[in-house]
Amino acid sequence: CGEHRAFVGRSVGAPFPHSQEVSVRPTIYIALTDDWELRGDGSGDIEKIQFQPMRELIRLYDKYGVPGTFYAEIMQQLAFRKHQEHHPELKTQADRWDAHVIDAFKQGHDVQLHLHTRWSDASYENRIWHVSGDWSILNYDSESACAMLAAGKDYLENLLCKVDSSYKCLAFRAGALAIAPSAHALSLLVGLGIVLDTSIVGGLRVATRILQFDYTHCEESFLPFYPRMDDARYVSDKPEKLICVPIHHFQGSRRQAFKQVLSLGGRKATKFLKSFRARIHNGDAERHAQDDWKDVRHSSKLAMVYDKAIKPCLRGKHLISDFSRLNNSFMSEMLQDIRRRAAATGLPSVPVVVTNHSKYIEDYGAIEHFLSEASAADDIKFLTLTELAGKLRAGEFAVKCRNQVNARNTHLQNRER
Repeated sequence: CGEHRAFVGRSVGAPFPHSQEVSVRPTIYIALTDDWELRGDGSGDIEKIQFQPMRELIRLYDKYGVPGTFYAEIMQQLAFRKHQEHHPELKTQADRWDAHVIDAFKQGHDVQLHLHTRWSDASYENRIWHVSGDWSILNYDSESACAMLAAGKDYLENLLCKVDSSYKCLAFRAGALAIAPSAHALSLLVGLGIVLDTSIVGGLRVATRILQFDYTHCEESFLPFYPRMDDARYVSDKPEKLICVPIHHFQGSRRQAFKQVLSLGGRKATKFLKSFRARIHNGDAERHAQDDWKDVRHSSKLAMVYDKAIKPCLRGKHLISDFSRLNNSFMSEMLQDIRRRAAATGLPSVPVVVTNHSKYIEDYGAIEHFLSEASAADDIKFLTLTELAGKLRAGEFAVKCRNQVNARNTHLQNRER
């Protein structure tokens, strides 16, 4: 994949305090990221679920004076370009994709690399995409994975260097968040000059027929850290040429989980009816598509109902800080959790990555409410991933190594005793 061309994190940055008794109100730097893409099966009106949402998000970002980072799903765009010669409508859409990315970049927003290997063998017939590649980049050999990553990075840099010759594609988010464990994935990123990965979500586990990974026991799920190069779930015992910055997650309250379950009940019923009609209309294809994403951990429908509906009401709900999935109340809880965890570090400044899937946004009101509140707060600033990389390079944020993790965990265990 070539030589490493950029390096972030010249040192471990600020030292980690060994006490939570330090009274400090840290400055929180939030990176707003958006996975900008069509649906996983290639379906969807690109105007409705990509172009229009990007324009609306930029309008909100500009209204409140905050920058955003768009993780452009590049394999989709490469597929459009591959088939555009025989399908003129694809060229029109691909040209508009480029134009939207360039426009966002010109307005001061960042664009970085998101890659769904699902598109690796995409075909296009009768104006319908057929995508059947493996969901996880971890299931591809090193050479194939490197070729996809390099093609995606080159496409973005060739596109945006025409606007700003200093642009670098330096951050990555894996499709479906599948980044660990892997003997070669992180090394491939380093070889291509990628210095940030934002794929890890602590506490998340996916166990379906088509995709499996387990992040329930990550060693660090809040602060930037140097990953063990064969498994990003663990912290390295030395500085590496790549830094992982986890996507924020939190435990939503039982009260809000109960309200969400009630709200989703009616929507689930409606969705079930639509699904039932679709199965009748589309036959086995629709049934298999839905079966692909069933959680294989559930031994019965009753177990699934308990896990999805009853347990969150009893214990609270594990939530990814994904704007497209959170209402006003959950966003307030998210911000409270960010402040609490940032203060507990004892550090003067802490970066936090949140995510979004613009294709799923149904109500921009909650996003605007968050932006309005957070942009007015004196303890919160916003930055792009390129800016985050620069601050890491300058040592403005602490980056964890294993020895720091062990020292801090020992201190906390002693305090608990």
